[in-house]
Amino acid sequence: MSFSYNVKQEIAQRFGNARHCNIAEIAGIINMCAYIGCFRKKFCLKLQTENFFVAKKYFTLIEKTFKIRCNVTVRKNQHYHGNIIYILTITKTTDIEKILTATGILSEENKKISNQCYMPVIHSICCRRAYIRGAFLAAGSVNDPEKNYHLEFVHGDVKQAQYIQNILHTFHLDAKMIYRKQYYVVYLKEGEQIADILNIIQAHTALLKMEDVRVWKDMRNSINRKVNCETANLNKTVTAAIKQIEDIQYIQKHKEWKYLPEALLKTAELRLQYPEASLKELGFLMAPPIGKSGINHRLKKISNIAEQLRKDKGDFAWQKKR
Repeated sequence: MSFSYNVKQEIAQRFGNARHCNIAEIAGIINMCAYIGCFRKKFCLKLQTENFFVAKKYFTLIEKTFKIRCNVTVRKNQHYHGNIIYILTITKTTDIEKILTATGILSEENKKISNQCYMPVIHSICCRRAYIRGAFLAAGSVNDPEKNYHLEFVHGDVKQAQYIQNILHTFHLDAKMIYRKQYYVVYLKEGEQIADILNIIQAHTALLKMEDVRVWKDMRNSINRKVNCETANLNKTVTAAIKQIEDIQYIQKHKEWKYLPEALLKTAELRLQYPEASLKELGFLMAPPIGKSGINHRLKKISNIAEQLRKDKGDFAWQKKR
């Protein structure tokens, strides 16, 4: 099963004792995926999902909170791989009004349906957590953290998408929204913020797994950075050493070896003898030992001499400048 499926399975099995939190979670589910029909002042409330745990959680919350039983229909989706679809409906108008009024979706004054629940339903932090949990169950998904970090809520109504985005902002989460394939997507891409969401909706097992993956990824990235840095330094050292050896051999080819000062001659001989040694190691091999900057200065002098020889083609004008 996918990581997202496991998260929904985990949070679907969590039930709070507080009625106000249950109402907030029901509001999240209804706002994100339920259909509310109204004809001649009669209501119909229907939820359709392919996720068994979403259906079970919604059914249980409605029964536990309002003592109302949903009608459940199970059928196969003929257009999409034959997946099972769970359809939960409530047709009794008084029951629907009771649920929608409690969640703030139905106005008590004018009996109009709102795009969102009213603020008292999600006034407290615990109720906002419950609302996000319900919204994630109904219309959320999260990628496997081993692949990439991405969590999103999808809805066809821009106001509902903005509503869940605003609730996420109250937890200082930088949720962004885009329009994709006729749907509004509220998403997070930061691993730390996705971990915060999992903690908010009480998916603690999934959170622990994600933290394990994050630690492993950070360690791997740290090792890769160090290896890349060391490889780059090694390549730089080897490239510089090859150039230095070519310069020394060029001077030898023109039989002007004897014109080199003793300090440069010893340095050149050591470089030829130890082509893979670093500047620090070459300095340690000198008698007496000298520092890295001293060796670098001498090798630069040798390179300048070789370049001058290449330009002058045998006219050793550099001897006069020693």
